[in-house]
Amino acid sequence: MSVPYETAAYPEEHLDRLLGRALNSFELPDEVLTRLDSALAYDGSLHSAHHSAGLYRETHRHTWLLSDGSVLTLWELVHNTAPDGLVRHEVYADQEELSAATGRLPLPSDEPAPAAMDALRLPPVRLPPLTGSAPPYAPDDSADHLRRLLRRAENPDRPGPEAAAALRAAYAHEIIQAFGPPCRTGAGVCLSLYEHAFLLPGGRRTSLWEVEHTATPDGRHMCEVYPTEEAARAAMERRVAP
Repeated sequence: MSVPYETAAYPEEHLDRLLGRALNSFELPDEVLTRLDSALAYDGSLHSAHHSAGLYRETHRHTWLLSDGSVLTLWELVHNTAPDGLVRHEVYADQEELSAATGRLPLPSDEPAPAAMDALRLPPVRLPPLTGSAPPYAPDDSADHLRRLLRRAENPDRPGPEAAAALRAAYAHEIIQAFGPPCRTGAGVCLSLYEHAFLLPGGRRTSLWEVEHTATPDGRHMCEVYPTEEAARAAMERRVAP
């Protein structure tokens, strides 16, 4: 596990970079910026990602630990769905605003799922949060996240319904970027590795590993999912083998 908050760089530097690249930073409430003046430490993580037909959308969670012991989170939306195809960065103070902005993007919906994946359509399990669990885990609809992860995997040896059944009790998850930058279609061959870590009752943790790459005949973006890090890294090595 990584340290939840990083102090190697000043927290205000992370904030300045975020506000500098966000087109709508002027819309943030003054109260939010005032509270961030007392930031002591910073943590950032990838929250979600969607890649389809050359378009992509990513959501990043930026969290600051404040001097009074509270935390403040800003949400960054990154996408290339504008007509000119350029990358846009937007920042929001709450998830409702983020959801509204995401809903305006011209990306295909994740629903409905193909009939072949009905076996992975697990009902969400509502369990109380694990007492004392530390960020960046957060209670979420982890069963739905698992279903979408396995549905977009294109490798024939991806985890099957058994993996979904084993994880049906997960009540929180975290996405950790383990290797490489996020892949950009049309930017040359790219390889990225993500760990999707799920928390189970009793504090147990289990993970699936997602490989994203553009090492395809037509350079398109492709996702593969493996049950272990070793299998995922072996797949990455095969993709770059001469």
